[in-house]
Amino acid sequence: MTSTHPEHAVAVRREVADVRGVPASALIAEAPAPRAVVVALHGGATSSAYFDHPDHPRLSLLRTAVAAGFSVVAIDRPGYGSSAPHEERLRTPEQRTDFAYDALTALLGDREEGLFLWAHSAGCELAVRMASDPRGADLLGIELAGMGRTHHPRSVAAMEAWRRDPVRSRPNLRTALWDPPHAYPPDVYGGRRIGSASPAYEGHREGWQAEFEGLAAKVAVPVHITLAEYEQVWMNGPAGLADLAAMFTGSPRVVRHEQAGAGHNTSVGRTALAYHLRVLAFVEECALGVGALPGESADGD
Repeated sequence: MTSTHPEHAVAVRREVADVRGVPASALIAEAPAPRAVVVALHGGATSSAYFDHPDHPRLSLLRTAVAAGFSVVAIDRPGYGSSAPHEERLRTPEQRTDFAYDALTALLGDREEGLFLWAHSAGCELAVRMASDPRGADLLGIELAGMGRTHHPRSVAAMEAWRRDPVRSRPNLRTALWDPPHAYPPDVYGGRRIGSASPAYEGHREGWQAEFEGLAAKVAVPVHITLAEYEQVWMNGPAGLADLAAMFTGSPRVVRHEQAGAGHNTSVGRTALAYHLRVLAFVEECALGVGALPGESADGD
């Protein structure tokens, strides 16, 4: 029987490419004549499977994007997936940024379509570094979800305890990362089937918040920012969105979005499809070169 759900028919494949002796793995889904290529960067303690949950194709960014005419490459960030055994060669931010760009070249080859970075949580650090790099000037734009400048009051103590934990376990972060349960399908809540060990550098990036402001100001492409209605890792709501947006002073367009019904993990929650469609509309606008509306700037109302 043929499925009536187009996301079921999308072919998603796993590829591994060599980057100067370090394997780079990714999930890839291709549209026949793509409008752009979305590069998806997962958060901490997960993998590229975050963007293509094995049990919920309707929640998959890869499948939804292809149905909308975009190709997607969801890379396993440096220190995850196939590159995990080579962490000693990925210790510095510069090494990880170079690895990500070289991995895209190895996986995608020469493409005419523009690249759009779509990042979640800890993956936003890599996205901002890539976008602020001189190579980032050619990007169509970036999406940053589940990040901010100030931790939510409910997560401050848990985040500090996790940073001091030499084995980087995160039991105290479970509430902040996954509440409320009703925001997720029961078999997704808690990160089932998409979890991964974190590399040593994750969570131990002293000085990142201070450095972040300087890097954000160098981003010269359109920026879309999403915070969940029930976000508990970072300060959310209009104030949290405005605080983060204010750092992207060099961007020609900064769009802020609060995703209704979502917890921190916006791409695997019940409203994942709504979230993905919202940002894919922004990707389409970037591909068309649509300009900013009044107020869509870092210091806009």
